[in-house]
Amino acid sequence: MASNERVEQLTAAQKEQLAAELAELEGPKRAEVVEAIATARGYGDLSENFEYHAAKNEQALLERRITILRSRLETAVVVDEAEAAAAGVVGVGSHVEIEDEGGERMSVEISSVGGVSPDSPLGKALLGAREGDSVEVEAPRGAWTARVVSIGR
Repeated sequence: MASNERVEQLTAAQKEQLAAELAELEGPKRAEVVEAIATARGYGDLSENFEYHAAKNEQALLERRITILRSRLETAVVVDEAEAAAAGVVGVGSHVEIEDEGGERMSVEISSVGGVSPDSPLGKALLGAREGDSVEVEAPRGAWTARVVSIGR
């Protein structure tokens, strides 16, 4: 692994989710795009063929997403969830209930796959916190305080 690549922590379920998305994109989705390009070529002059250019653009976006997913999966480190739960601190895969200064509660999952990213201001503030801890969240719209009400997996 090159020194400029960052390691991404994932739960086993999160890694499986990314692998399933990659399989879908490399299989059926890629075949659909190839078929769309072949069909569009049949419409004639490629220089003024909107369908062809749209299909080629879709192919480029698809291939970029495949590259990103492959990279994420290659650099991913699977978190030991039993160990993380025993530690009693917020980590990747944790379901955390927090309360802001106004008493409003919200539940978040620390995840780079469909949750609060560990790299976000809230994620950074929560990582390593324990139940009852108050953390300072340095958000773009201003700092605020959150209290960790509960941590689960």
